Amino acid sequence: MLKLTYHGHSCFEVNTGSYNIIIDPFLKGNKNSDIKAEDVKADFIVLSHAHGDHIGDAFDIAKKNDATIIAVNELANYAADKGCKAHNMHIGGSYEFPFGRLKFTIAHHGSSTPDGKYMGEPAGILLSIEGKCIYHSGDTGLFWDMKLIGEMNALDVAMVPIGDNFTMGINDAVKAIEFLNPKLAVPMHYNTFGVIEQDPQEFKRKVESIGKQCIVIPFGESIEI
Repeated sequence: MLKLTYHGHSCFEVNTGSYNIIIDPFLKGNKNSDIKAEDVKADFIVLSHAHGDHIGDAFDIAKKNDATIIAVNELANYAADKGCKAHNMHIGGSYEFPFGRLKFTIAHHGSSTPDGKYMGEPAGILLSIEGKCIYHSGDTGLFWDMKLIGEMNALDVAMVPIGDNFTMGINDAVKAIEFLNPKLAVPMHYNTFGVIEQDPQEFKRKVESIGKQCIVIPFGESIEI
């Protein structure tokens, strides 16, 4: 049984019992985070892209835990230059890690560091672990290939942004869930900043109106998959 914990914004932990994977660990400066970076125990850190609200505390966590950062090539090289262990990948590629298989998908967004360095393409993340398949879309707008992702992968959970302005808003995110066809939809990337204030319960109602299941995970709480 996998445990999925939501720390606000786009940060999730996936715990297998043997390994702990944290995605986009933006904790300091995230008003909805329930934990501090120094409290995180992680074996692997997965980054969807390089924006400050996604890299967040990744480098500090990686060094403290001797954890490996998994990212697209340019961002992985940047992490290595910062003194972190890194595994370089790219869009469409997959790799079998000790915890399971990870594949990066396309995402329609940008990717540069807070100091303006270009960091390659943004990505979505497919995790295949212990017979379960989890999709974290990263920051993205709606795109037609989400239908292809859903057709090629039997998704147990899909985490999609609903905050609008920088990513999909609620209505586009509902269409994304229709395309992806997961067993469970989970909203993310909302209510961290004023411009992305949204009501996740509205998303839940609209997802359920198309016959799909949705859980709004409270900040700091977990679900089992």
